[in-house]
Amino acid sequence: MAPIAIITVTYSPGQHLWDFVNSIPAATQRGGHVVIVDNGSRDGVPEAVCRADHPMPVELIHSGGNVGYGAGMNIGWKALRDKRQSGEIDTDYLMIVNPDVVFNQGAIDRMIEAMERHPRAGAVGPLIREIDGSVYPSARAVPQLGSGIGHALLGPVWKNNPWTKRYLDDTDMSNERRAGWLSGSCLLLRWDAFESVNGFDERYFMYMEDVDLGDRMGKAGWLNIFTPAAEIAHAQGHSASKHPQITLKAHHDSAYRFQADRLVGWKYAPVRAVLKAGLSTRCIIAVTLAQRALKKEQRQKEQEEKKSHGV
Repeated sequence: MAPIAIITVTYSPGQHLWDFVNSIPAATQRGGHVVIVDNGSRDGVPEAVCRADHPMPVELIHSGGNVGYGAGMNIGWKALRDKRQSGEIDTDYLMIVNPDVVFNQGAIDRMIEAMERHPRAGAVGPLIREIDGSVYPSARAVPQLGSGIGHALLGPVWKNNPWTKRYLDDTDMSNERRAGWLSGSCLLLRWDAFESVNGFDERYFMYMEDVDLGDRMGKAGWLNIFTPAAEIAHAQGHSASKHPQITLKAHHDSAYRFQADRLVGWKYAPVRAVLKAGLSTRCIIAVTLAQRALKKEQRQKEQEEKKSHGV
């Protein structure tokens, strides 16, 4: 059996990257060939991980800056594609994974088995558990304009509104099934499928690139398959939550780009204008609230430290 090609994109990943790499051998009997694409880490961890001994090749590629998640993944894919074409690696599958993921035992092999059960599967995603043990709704319908707007406006204040339910499409996380798109935090991809849509759209800096990928693969005739037989743990947003002014803006920009790309032509111009204005306003509010929350959290930590030192 050929080793599975695995790509992760890092930005000062800390201990997460060690845990991720160390979980791979138990996740597959095939072995792996890991490519770390680093977007400008300052903690030295990607270099340290690559210097360590592993039962599989682990190589590091510097992207040259913070080029974004999708662009970073494409760099790794193209590097592995060259190795595949030269015969250095021989596999029909490619994995893209966040560095804050830990595989359960046999998870990669279970995903490969699901891929082989569905010959038209372009992507397979596992069941994802968050830090608190809850199941993340990682297999969803492609968001339509109505459900997307309803979720954006009402989601923060009305958790179980019908638009959010339709947007999340998380009614069945216990059975293997088709989905409109799968979380990009961990995906097994068929080489031919990923190449048929030319990888990730690099206009997405972060967020929504996995939604766009799933939608484009579906339109190209490939299936997105969710399989709960494979399970991973994901420490979601370990760095993103520290920089809301960057991440929230990126999220809203990506949401607009996704809908605008599908609402083309002059007749949709008023819709695009309203959508852009609404998302821009929502972004300003979200960033303000997130920054206040961070400041409050910081004040609480400072007060606790003072108490602990008897001040």
